Amino acid sequence: MSDKYDVIVIGSGPAGYVAAIRAAQLGLKTACIEKWRNAEGKGVNGGTCLNVGCIPSKALLDSSYKYHEAKDDLAVHGITTEGVKIDVPSMIGRKAQIVKQLTGGIAGLFKANGVASLMGSGKLLAGRKVEFTDNDGAVQVLDAENVILASGSVPVDIPVAPVDGDVIVNSTGALEFDAVPERLGVIGAGVIGLELGSVWSRLGSKVVCLEAMDSFLGMMDKMIAKETKKILTKQGLDIRLSCRVTGSEVKGKEVTVTFVDADGKEQQETFDKLIVCVGRRPYTEGLLAGDSGVTLDERGSIYANDICSTSTPGVWAIGDVVRGPMLAHKGSEEGVMVAERIAGQKPLVNYDIIPNVIYTHPEVAAVGRTEEQVKADGEPYNVGMFPFAASGRAMAANETAGLVKMIAHAETDRVLGCHIVGPSAADLVQQVAIAMEFGSTAEDIGMTVFGHPTLSEAVKEAALAVNGHAIHVANKRKRKK
Repeated sequence: MSDKYDVIVIGSGPAGYVAAIRAAQLGLKTACIEKWRNAEGKGVNGGTCLNVGCIPSKALLDSSYKYHEAKDDLAVHGITTEGVKIDVPSMIGRKAQIVKQLTGGIAGLFKANGVASLMGSGKLLAGRKVEFTDNDGAVQVLDAENVILASGSVPVDIPVAPVDGDVIVNSTGALEFDAVPERLGVIGAGVIGLELGSVWSRLGSKVVCLEAMDSFLGMMDKMIAKETKKILTKQGLDIRLSCRVTGSEVKGKEVTVTFVDADGKEQQETFDKLIVCVGRRPYTEGLLAGDSGVTLDERGSIYANDICSTSTPGVWAIGDVVRGPMLAHKGSEEGVMVAERIAGQKPLVNYDIIPNVIYTHPEVAAVGRTEEQVKADGEPYNVGMFPFAASGRAMAANETAGLVKMIAHAETDRVLGCHIVGPSAADLVQQVAIAMEFGSTAEDIGMTVFGHPTLSEAVKEAALAVNGHAIHVANKRKRKK
């Protein structure tokens, strides 16, 4: 193994492996270091996203929804089902197989693109040297012209509910239940908490989400957040805001959680399982030697500027370990940008147009600014909305919950944001992201021919509604905000 590289990437999650592949495509001699090991102790690529994050959680979300649909929702289509059962170990096994296939796929992509895959841990030393310790404990110092730090993030732990991996788990443990818990507590009603709560609620758990904040999905448009909470509550999720957990006690196979509710009263709830989902933090343990020259900010993230360059020349940082939203696709784009900049190109990531998605059912998705943000910026704006209840395609699919909300500048008509709760929201919002990338106006989208009948027509109608031109819903009198 050569110890001199043009690029060494530490971490092979969506940020790291994409950076490594793109660097190699550009003719740079590249190595990627990954310390993750699977249940069998074998080194695997993919980081949190592929192993215990985005991919396995979506596998369980889809499996659980198919069970719920077969059990409860097919009668409206004239389909009668009896004796529908869930085999949890088989569901978990399917999830594991998907993970295995995708993580193995990265190994294949590394080989096809000429990336050296090094299984073990990497530590940045002074002078762009990397101390590599392989999975057998052998240590070697590697030289690099450029080092890309992509070590990702880990779940935040809280002292009042210490994870034991059995009764109290984090998001990783919640992907491995071998049976459906009768009573499930979730600390945190953010993206991860809602997704995991939805999985087990569909399978029969009585789910209580305890959220310390007094607002629901505070990063989302308020109207969309309100609609989402109404839909999820109707589905059976017990979402309690302004509930601050103060303690927990495990006795046998159950846990009693103590919390202060919105009225300031101390309450207790007993659960069979408790999931702690209060956020994630950058993972930098063992990553940086004291003389590496790389600095951290007040949140524990590696300091990096808008092109992901750190305080040390030739050292870059991307993905969850740097500022900004912890989203796999944000990290991937940063990986491409950094690889291309190392190769002498000048790309940028448009941080203003990064979609955000919650994979509940229906999905929640957003791109651009919320109405509250636009209003705070003092810009004149118009809003167009279209409910899925007025969509013929949504009616045919029995998926009429939710709406599309589009915000455009009142003077230029340029689209400023789009917020959706409804069927296929994750895919629909991407249409608007593309439009925004090209500086489109609401009129541009409204003039585009959309196939009929499709869910995407709701996006067109919302765009038309911005200027009072919607066809399939009554228009509100247009006014400047």
